Amino acid sequence: MKFTNVVLAASAATVACAYPRGRDTVPNKQSADLKKRANGFTWFGVSESGAEFGEGNIPGTLEQDYAWPKTSQIQILRDAGMNVFRVPFLMERLVPTTMTGTPDATYMAALKSTIKFITDSGAYAVLDPHNYGRYNGNIITSTSDFKAFWKTVATEFAADEKVIFDTNNEYHDLDQTLVLDLNQAAIDAIRAAGATSQYIFVEGNAWSGAWSWTDNNDNLKALTDSEDRIVYEMHQYLDGDSSGTSETCVSSTIGKERLQSATAWLQENNKKGFIGEFAGGVNADCQDAVDGMLSYMSENSDVWMGAEWWAAGPWWGSYMYSLEPSDGPAYSTYLPILEKYFVDGTASAPASSSSSSSAPTSTKSAAQTSTTTTAAVDITSTPSSNVQVPSSVNESSSSASAPAETSVPVAPVVPTTTTVAPTTLVRASSTSTAKPNAQVPTTSPSAGNVAKHYYQCGGINWTGPTACEAGTTCVKQNPFYYQCVSA
Repeated sequence: MKFTNVVLAASAATVACAYPRGRDTVPNKQSADLKKRANGFTWFGVSESGAEFGEGNIPGTLEQDYAWPKTSQIQILRDAGMNVFRVPFLMERLVPTTMTGTPDATYMAALKSTIKFITDSGAYAVLDPHNYGRYNGNIITSTSDFKAFWKTVATEFAADEKVIFDTNNEYHDLDQTLVLDLNQAAIDAIRAAGATSQYIFVEGNAWSGAWSWTDNNDNLKALTDSEDRIVYEMHQYLDGDSSGTSETCVSSTIGKERLQSATAWLQENNKKGFIGEFAGGVNADCQDAVDGMLSYMSENSDVWMGAEWWAAGPWWGSYMYSLEPSDGPAYSTYLPILEKYFVDGTASAPASSSSSSSAPTSTKSAAQTSTTTTAAVDITSTPSSNVQVPSSVNESSSSASAPAETSVPVAPVVPTTTTVAPTTLVRASSTSTAKPNAQVPTTSPSAGNVAKHYYQCGGINWTGPTACEAGTTCVKQNPFYYQCVSA
């Protein structure tokens, strides 16, 4: 989902991302057929959102503006059978000031710690610069600078065969030739850094939407890779405009229908695809639509390599698509549906091992696994009064310490304009950040026309209450999400 501060400029016909949004309480309905089926997928998992939150406040403060995923929660989903986890982050936090610069040591260490935890478990980790083809809010036009950024980043992860590089999240409103050139620059830089065994996920223009892929991104078939490991990452939501901003789905068959043209494109061009973001609301139509989409992908696994749900993460609270264990609104309803499509034989391995997840058989042998010794721990600091919200459409100051099992108290701070994810967060495609341990409201999100503490109080398409209860104030987290935080 999108978590940027960029206001949606593309027409509804090209939107393909989801934003955080307040959730109506909908009774859970389990699909009747929950039998796990054999499928040809290589990966199946979820985006672990958080480190990309607060894009309006750079570099921002850890646990106030953004948060790293909790490894304990990742482990629950790993134990359930997921074998890939996408980790969104911001380019500006990782390599500040200029794309040709050097990494921020603290933020990089936290990113490496999170990635190492995932790959040590035997799962794959997707490095996702959640920037929409932009840096510091400006469209990236220099392919040489973008190449420098990717060479710097890829060098840090070149030895880990279970890392997957995602060139950038949801390019949109860019010149189409520029999208081609940026993707090719990233591919070339990653290989030049010595990362020759890993897959590279390339994304397209128009929010990388699968339903509009053939209308916008046909030229990306010209991308080349010396290692022949390009995978085309597309995103697909099931509401009316494919933006992922509504809990309703067009129909119970819309998932399959929206992938048909992209499937034909992949087959005709002998390419491989992956759905990097998808989700549906907790209701019968959406559950059937999600199940039908995944079944269709499984039937066409000659070109579809798998999918990742949007999203899990510590600050999502009651966001309608949250798959965060165990109280995310989508968790109990959708996990049994998704489990049918998990990759057989890739269950969690001991944390010290990195060999339990089977490597794809259709590609060249992978390089040796990383030998880095960075430790991964959960950060469990006291929740601040703000919660980050994703800003992807279709949404001291530079600290980014790795997750820690021990408690790291953080004094509550109430930013006035930072992007934060409330405990009732709405999903924003791959750029939202929910704080670890952010308090999750247990009462109704609103009383009359007043929103409760940590609940949504505004944003594009928001039709709920805009006033907050006493002691709290409505703060803009991104154009699509305003949240009631402590005054």
